[in-house]
Amino acid sequence: MRQVIHISLALLLLSLISGEVRAQEFSIGPKIGISQGNISVTGSTFSKGNEKLGYHAGIFARLGGNRIFIQPEILYSNTGGEFEHMQSNNQVTYTASFDRIDVPLMAGFKFANFFRIQAGPSLTFILDNELSTQDPLLTIASEPNTTTLGYQAGIGLDIANMILDFKYEGALANHVDSIAGLPTDQRQNQLILSLGIRLF
Repeated sequence: MRQVIHISLALLLLSLISGEVRAQEFSIGPKIGISQGNISVTGSTFSKGNEKLGYHAGIFARLGGNRIFIQPEILYSNTGGEFEHMQSNNQVTYTASFDRIDVPLMAGFKFANFFRIQAGPSLTFILDNELSTQDPLLTIASEPNTTTLGYQAGIGLDIANMILDFKYEGALANHVDSIAGLPTDQRQNQLILSLGIRLF
């Protein structure tokens, strides 16, 4: 947790001391969107399954100059994915779902006053998780981590008071340490499409 805070503070400091970030712009507003998530699981008996459609909603702020900006966000997200586990020559498909609070801190560059590229760390607080399978008699136990660290990178467009973002999110830390009592390395990755409205 301390390392996550240090990384976030370092990125914020680098952005603020840049010569072009002079608080010439400050915007804030709501943000909503959808995502397509998958779960990467390591282990000889595990394999990746189908992706899961998710959603998110929250608020964003934008601070910066004509070219360089920072964009912190606070979002409630629901995402997940499927993975498969081979048990005694029988393949079992698990569906995982996560309710999360995501706090990405993006730093980026603007081109032609409307096109953006951006990247930064994303801190995730897992509020709840659900693990289900096609076999209702199978007992499922998982051990979700309450806080994980990831990263986001992508592009964006500014059109009037709307901001459109298309980003990839990767995991730097494991979401779940154990599935059905078996140690595993389960990480969440997703493609994110969102719309924000600048109120001012």
